[in-house]
Amino acid sequence: MNFEQIKEINNSSAMPTYGRYDLGIASGKGTVATDFDGKEYIDFTSGIGVNCLGYADEGWADAVSSQAHKLSHISNLYYTDATALFTDKLTKATGFSKVFLGNSGAEANECAIKIARKYSFDKYGEGRYEIITLLSSFHGRTMSTLTATGQDALHPDCFAPYNAGFVYCEKDIEQIKAAISDKTCAVMMEMIQGEGGVIPLEKDFVNEVCALAKEKDLLVIIDEVQTGIGRTGKLLAHENYGIKPDVVTLAKGLGGGLPIGACLCSEALGGVMSAGTHGSTFGGNPIVCAGASYVLDKVNNEAFLENVRANGEYIREKVSAFKNVKSIRGMGMMIGIEVEGKTGADVVKKGIDNGIICLTAKTLVRLLPPLNITREEIDLGLERLKSAIEE
Repeated sequence: MNFEQIKEINNSSAMPTYGRYDLGIASGKGTVATDFDGKEYIDFTSGIGVNCLGYADEGWADAVSSQAHKLSHISNLYYTDATALFTDKLTKATGFSKVFLGNSGAEANECAIKIARKYSFDKYGEGRYEIITLLSSFHGRTMSTLTATGQDALHPDCFAPYNAGFVYCEKDIEQIKAAISDKTCAVMMEMIQGEGGVIPLEKDFVNEVCALAKEKDLLVIIDEVQTGIGRTGKLLAHENYGIKPDVVTLAKGLGGGLPIGACLCSEALGGVMSAGTHGSTFGGNPIVCAGASYVLDKVNNEAFLENVRANGEYIREKVSAFKNVKSIRGMGMMIGIEVEGKTGADVVKKGIDNGIICLTAKTLVRLLPPLNITREEIDLGLERLKSAIEE
């Protein structure tokens, strides 16, 4: 089939929930994606941060294939070695006590919300259930995580009524203090608001929120769905802030290309979610865990993470010299670019013509390259991006 036939089939059979670009990807290797006509593109998106080791990493593919030949799936009513070994590896690598595995970031955030509410219910009784989230945040598209998201544009009337129990605040400690009541049980934040415009939180603000939460016995939930697993040059982005949250959620890059979500909690919360309080048919799938275990082995390495930091700085330095670039923000290899006189969508569309795939974040261009991208690939991609920005 050619690309036009594929588009026709998709458009006639799939719900139109995505605003797709006029591009179809047939295959990929490393940082290079290839369309159905054989044209190659440097991919600076990693599938929105999922393909953290690029396309078809051989070690990852071998780990996944080997597990598929051994055991593809079994109910969570039974134990499996791939899942047990991965949960042990993940908790030890991150310093958290227990983990729940699901299939997506939204599912991980649902688990975090339930932990916060159940912890508070068990300790204080009914009525202490509200979670403070930040304006411009994004936490998912299920009803609870969509309601947790602090963006009015994502709360259309057609989905009402929204779930109760979320309070939105600016990134202002005084506003958060004022929002805390006897109903509050937690504060939920992203260290860098990715979908909200690649907005890093200020370190002082984050530390003030954590201190306030400790004083009030509120749980601190850090959504690391996009920022985790090496994206910012640390295994977890909150390490850059010197904090230790109660709950952290992961997804995207953790699976290296397969669907996974993880909700990690501190030792004090390890027993909150007892049997029957949460679950997932596909959560902890052995094949996915085998791939995620390989990803963790590769990324949780200081030399690897130092290279992420260095390459992120290299990209920011190069892009800052481009004509029409108004500002750059982000951390590690999570980068937002504000372009004078152009929207991010304008640049992304032109970039596709030039053989470079990028993302948007509000009006910005967003870059999430594979974490193991080479300098040569960076230079080639930036050459094509420069043309899209400057033309």
